[in-house]
Amino acid sequence: MNDAATQPSPWSLQDALVAMMVATSLSDEHIRTLELLSIEQVINHLPIFADFNPDHLAVVSQTVFDLMEEEDGLDALFGLVRAALPKKFYETAYALCCDVAAADGRLRESELRFLAETRYQLEIDRLHGAAIERGSRARHLTE
Repeated sequence: MNDAATQPSPWSLQDALVAMMVATSLSDEHIRTLELLSIEQVINHLPIFADFNPDHLAVVSQTVFDLMEEEDGLDALFGLVRAALPKKFYETAYALCCDVAAADGRLRESELRFLAETRYQLEIDRLHGAAIERGSRARHLTE
């Protein structure tokens, strides 16, 4: 049987986390410098990325760009992410998405929609999601 659910994911855990951050940045169709710097900082500093090859960022990013050009690309993205991420990392993925969305100091409607879809797709509890969002907001306040 050639069931997609039983096949190994083409992405690593780190790839999936990077893909979610890139997709968050792309969600408003404008990749902002502060968002890219946020992604780079996460990759350079979080322990989960200790063995991630930063050169692989371009490969994962291009895959996300290509998926977002397709009609059902968002569904495909979430399928790849769920296949690569153990459930215990779903909240981590959502937290990273929130941090990227908040990096430029402004949440746009398309980013909010993407975050809502991410909460749904990754089964983030409403209260846990609110706590994660509040933490991101607190970390990115400027005034």
